[in-house]
Amino acid sequence: MPTLANVAHEVVNANIPLNSVTETAIADAILPPSQVSFHSDHGFLNAADPVAISFWIISIAMVASTFFFMMESMVLTAHWKTSMNVGSLVTLIAGVHYFYMREYWITIGASPIVYRYIDWSLTVPLQMVEFFLILSAVKPDLSPNMFWRLLVGTVCMLAFGYAGEEHVINPLVGFIGGMAGWGYILYEIFMGEAGSVAGKQVGPYVKSAFQTMRFIVTVGWSIYPLGYFFGYLCGAVDSMSLNLVYNLADFVNKIAFCLAIWHAAKKETLSKVKPGLQEPLMA
Repeated sequence: MPTLANVAHEVVNANIPLNSVTETAIADAILPPSQVSFHSDHGFLNAADPVAISFWIISIAMVASTFFFMMESMVLTAHWKTSMNVGSLVTLIAGVHYFYMREYWITIGASPIVYRYIDWSLTVPLQMVEFFLILSAVKPDLSPNMFWRLLVGTVCMLAFGYAGEEHVINPLVGFIGGMAGWGYILYEIFMGEAGSVAGKQVGPYVKSAFQTMRFIVTVGWSIYPLGYFFGYLCGAVDSMSLNLVYNLADFVNKIAFCLAIWHAAKKETLSKVKPGLQEPLMA
């Protein structure tokens, strides 16, 4: 009676077209245990694959955060509601993409570069919108040019980064262009109009949220160019470590970013509750 390994060898020798999951199953049958990748668990999570587990945890955390922010937006004062709903869009979009990135990693065993950049191309501009929303709510005459400057920096940062990683352009040129875009964003939120307004013309709650968001964009986002430099330019970081770090960075840079807005909004809303009321007044 033929063994599973013999059947697998015959399928391979016959050049039958297979999908990646079937290929993985065949690899399990014909390779010795020491050569079987931890990705090969037939499309399901493997306890020995921390990257796949991180994809799973973060995808669920993004969805949970979305519902939390949407529910909380209903009891916040009026000028925070839009910011909170945009924050829920950030985590919802990220959550959907993380489901696909998880499946891609488990099935293919490679970095989901395209999915990750599609996610960033949608969520990062929304995060830039948040800077404009929280400031314009307390300063209605704020120039919309601030948002467009932040958007230009975002587009440059992501476009150059993706083109460099996909070798559409020289990876070093992509790195330099992406850093320039990020630098332009940092200039605007520290020394540009956004930084000037947040420093002098807003209340303590908006200022607190802005400073935390700015800290995340400065420190939290530094993970991505570091990963690009050491992972793609220097080749010093393997794809497993790189994706694990990127996943943890996304967890902080998206959920914590929105939590900073929620925390400030909640504090301001509660500060306006009249004595004796159990819930804040609906704005």
